[in-house]
Amino acid sequence: MQIGSSVDRVDGPLKVTGAAKYVGEFSAPELAYGCIVNSTIAKGKIRRIDDRAARALEGVLLVLTHENRPSLPWNPLKYRDDDARFGVPFRVLYNSHVKYSGQPIALVVATSLELAQHAASLIRVEYASEPHHTDLRAARDKSHRPLIQQEKPSSRGDAARALAAAALRTDQEYSSPVEHHNPMEPHASTVLWSADDDLTIFDKTQGPSNSQRYVCSVFGLPPEKVRVLAPFIGGAFGSGLRPQHQLPLAVMAALTLKRSVRVVLSREQMFSFGHRPETLQRVALGAKSNGTLTAIIHDVVAETSTFEDYTENVVGFTGQLYQCDDVELGYRVASIDTFTPLDMRAPGAVLGLYALESALDELSYLAKLDPMELRLRNYAERDQVHDKPYSSKALRACYAQGAERFGWSRRSPEPRSIERGHELVGWGMAGGMWEAKQQKASAKAVLSDDGKLVVSSATTDIGTGTYTIMCQIAAEALDMPIEDVSFELGDSSLPKAPLQGGSWTASSVGSAVQQVCRALKAELDVLAKGYPHGSYRELLQAAGVPSITREVDAKPDDKEQSKYTSAAHSAVFVEVRVDEQLGSVRVTRVVSAIAGGRILNPKTARSQIVGSVVWGIGMALHEETLMDQPLGRFMNHSLAEYHIPVQADVHDIEVIFVEEPDTVVNPLGVKGLGEIGIVGVAAAIANAIYHATGKRVRDLPITLDKLL
Repeated sequence: MQIGSSVDRVDGPLKVTGAAKYVGEFSAPELAYGCIVNSTIAKGKIRRIDDRAARALEGVLLVLTHENRPSLPWNPLKYRDDDARFGVPFRVLYNSHVKYSGQPIALVVATSLELAQHAASLIRVEYASEPHHTDLRAARDKSHRPLIQQEKPSSRGDAARALAAAALRTDQEYSSPVEHHNPMEPHASTVLWSADDDLTIFDKTQGPSNSQRYVCSVFGLPPEKVRVLAPFIGGAFGSGLRPQHQLPLAVMAALTLKRSVRVVLSREQMFSFGHRPETLQRVALGAKSNGTLTAIIHDVVAETSTFEDYTENVVGFTGQLYQCDDVELGYRVASIDTFTPLDMRAPGAVLGLYALESALDELSYLAKLDPMELRLRNYAERDQVHDKPYSSKALRACYAQGAERFGWSRRSPEPRSIERGHELVGWGMAGGMWEAKQQKASAKAVLSDDGKLVVSSATTDIGTGTYTIMCQIAAEALDMPIEDVSFELGDSSLPKAPLQGGSWTASSVGSAVQQVCRALKAELDVLAKGYPHGSYRELLQAAGVPSITREVDAKPDDKEQSKYTSAAHSAVFVEVRVDEQLGSVRVTRVVSAIAGGRILNPKTARSQIVGSVVWGIGMALHEETLMDQPLGRFMNHSLAEYHIPVQADVHDIEVIFVEEPDTVVNPLGVKGLGEIGIVGVAAAIANAIYHATGKRVRDLPITLDKLL
């Protein structure tokens, strides 16, 4: 039995020995290096770019600007990448207009990286600055766009009336800051040029096919001229869903120079594209004296750029997680002069449920109820938003098993009631939810007469263990040792796959892999009737068949799946210790109970949840990209000043996978784990801090200055 086993990562040896090659490590003869020059103003026009000193340096091959870039056939309104938003996508070096600070305005290409960087520092730019607006709080009431119809959140009943009549009420504002993805591997593109302008592109992407379509559209190239590869990715978390600007710049330079070019973003430049949007959220809850919810109002203002409408499902889960007949949901986006925000791990849910789960905790104290008991009293057996049953929902079991493992029954209900030396101890909890989806995906399987199986699909592995679980699925479907199975990915020439995001890769590509391997087995069973054999190798050799190949296009069972709502759920229990004199916070214990359907590989699955919890600690206590409003520029654009959890911040994390059979969600019964593990963590930490200190901080991150 391969599925459900804690199999070691099949790509592990390559990674730990350094044999795995990443985008910036592929080379070619006479490879040139590009360095991007970024704008230093937030809004305005470029009057003049003086690149004479840069071009005068021996070894500088090209300086590209809006004035000399090649003409491009791209119509951004006709082509939309797989993660595009409504509006006009950003076009690099399009004209003299500056839309945000850090915008790429030139590319210097030289024979070495150091020379390109030095030449870029010599470029002088004269601007005509215009007034910019980068403050969401200032823009919240001035500039907002109504959402298109299908994106409007679904309200029900009369929440305002119900709130006014409620015996218990809480009405507060919660806020979350800008966060940046900061994967270990920076974004990069290595474009290998060959005669006739054939391009082999190694790109930091979560979708090779998406990057291929983007390049073909922008540069007017046929698909057979462009191949995009991404065999290994050093983290992405959503930052690789859309093609970033280093890709078109590298292609532009390669086609202009007729030679191979690499462009790698510096850590500072990693702050020059999408981010998790800042939000301002109002959550008002009304309840009966026994804690039964009678009203929920959740209103959100979030940021978007001036050229695209970026939206997330921030309030949608609010209408699903708890039983309540009177719910009012509002969501607006305010345009400010930054780059368009971008999906970041559990986009929308991690923000909206931080506010909702914090508000539930506040209500529990008003109702004098245990926070978990309050949630159980308002448990939603059915999805009220879509008026559907769940294909499966084991959230009750998450509460029960997580609480038991954590020792929740021993919790003292009063804030500031537990001390350990000079520290105050607090326990908090929160629930979580994330949609479970299956997308269309294709896969190919080739079984050779040496007994080896090669399965392939144009998905990626951003560190989630995709290589491994696909081998497990294939091995089980054909009842063969996993050592005889390999999986190929990260190549636009392979069978098409959706972007690796949304926690749908296992369900989508995994279902395609299972289906193609079962089709292959059916053919082998027919062949086996005519030839004696003891193994697939012996069968193919006896039949004189060098190999058997099958390819399938798998898609969701829309007729059956549309009858249900499918989602993963979680319950997070947290212990914090707060130094009363210093205001410092330690998250000393976390128990995360996950209902994620069938678990394909407990070992890689646990890693997914542990990583999510660590990020949740960062969200609650550390991460915040700070804006210098007069300059309209992110200030802490480095890992020295953009604070993330380090080893000393991470203590005991325990993961529980709740058994949850589901025959509807997809053929494998999986729900995905990448997102659900972070949802609820920040709220649980915030709730634990209140329990420890008696002070409620509603503005993330919860730093010592706010506590003191």
